[in-house]
Amino acid sequence: MTTAPRLTALDALHRSLGATMTDFAGWDMPLRYGSERDEHNAVRTKAGLFDLSHMGEITVTGPQAVDLLDYALVGNISTVGNGRARYTMICREDGGILDDLIVYRLGETEYMVVANASNAQVVLDALTERAAGFDAEVRDDRDAYALIAVQGPESPGILKSLTDADLDGLKYYAGLPGTVAGVPALIARTGYTGEDGFELFLKPEHAEGVWKALTEAGEGVGLIPCGLSCRDTLRLEAGMPLYGHELTTALTPFDAGLGRVVKFEKTTNEGRFVGREALEKAAERAETAPPRKLVGLIAEGRRVPRAGFQVVKDGEVIGEVTSGAPSPTLGKPIAMAYVDAAHAEPGTQGVGVDIRGTHEPYEVVALPFYKRQK
Repeated sequence: MTTAPRLTALDALHRSLGATMTDFAGWDMPLRYGSERDEHNAVRTKAGLFDLSHMGEITVTGPQAVDLLDYALVGNISTVGNGRARYTMICREDGGILDDLIVYRLGETEYMVVANASNAQVVLDALTERAAGFDAEVRDDRDAYALIAVQGPESPGILKSLTDADLDGLKYYAGLPGTVAGVPALIARTGYTGEDGFELFLKPEHAEGVWKALTEAGEGVGLIPCGLSCRDTLRLEAGMPLYGHELTTALTPFDAGLGRVVKFEKTTNEGRFVGREALEKAAERAETAPPRKLVGLIAEGRRVPRAGFQVVKDGEVIGEVTSGAPSPTLGKPIAMAYVDAAHAEPGTQGVGVDIRGTHEPYEVVALPFYKRQK
């Protein structure tokens, strides 16, 4: 039996804007409204408006909320200050990545974990199971929030016209309560596009009004609605991993080049956390004999590589593409790929991607492909 996809609070609005909708992780989401390239370029040069209400919000509260999170996740959550956020991961006992997450500290004993849509239930189940023995409550708050993001260089000006919050004082990876267009919101500044921008966690019934207010405020500076398709090319250019592509249960954070998120030095629960032993071994392996490394690939030709395509050199398979797309900013196809460490140096020559039997030439580069000018 197939269940109908879930609809966000902005579903009718997307349809009225002529969005092409797609089923993403069990949600009906806008893929694009018009041209993906125009939407991508708007975020890079002006501003774009996204509905991200499919993301999974999980609230963790109680006297031992932080102890639970330090045990359940690989990061050191006890060092997250009030009103700040932290990028982290939740791993299996064998060190495999279940999901990458952002954790917001909302109060003394209140945290919000934001999971990827496709993994929200897995993360909720894992946190609930790992909460045994802790004086903390894990709550599924997916239906309590709509999530709107405004991204791009014009986004601070657009949002400033609608809020009393101190946006200048809002640091990267922080979140503060405020009002936007007259309604309460948690205003965060994390982003998944490589640009400056804000995420607004709101009550679902307020989403349409805020979307319309942002649209109106951004009219004169080129703000347009943006779908998931350009979100993917934006994050790819910014070298940001996507779960199911660069991150999977078959990989540890160290395999993904993100070992920095694992904090062995944390002291909560006497340093115990799920996956610690396996991750210590993975850290050692990464030091002595890294298996494969995540690199960027830039095409010399026009053919676009896709996830799963093999990376080759001198007739040998040396890796696999995890994400690939035409890059509107670079004007060429780009990809992220895991390749054997011996061939991972930027500038490595003679590397190709097997695209339907033809070895297309690609250059190995350091990630990210794109970095905004501060």
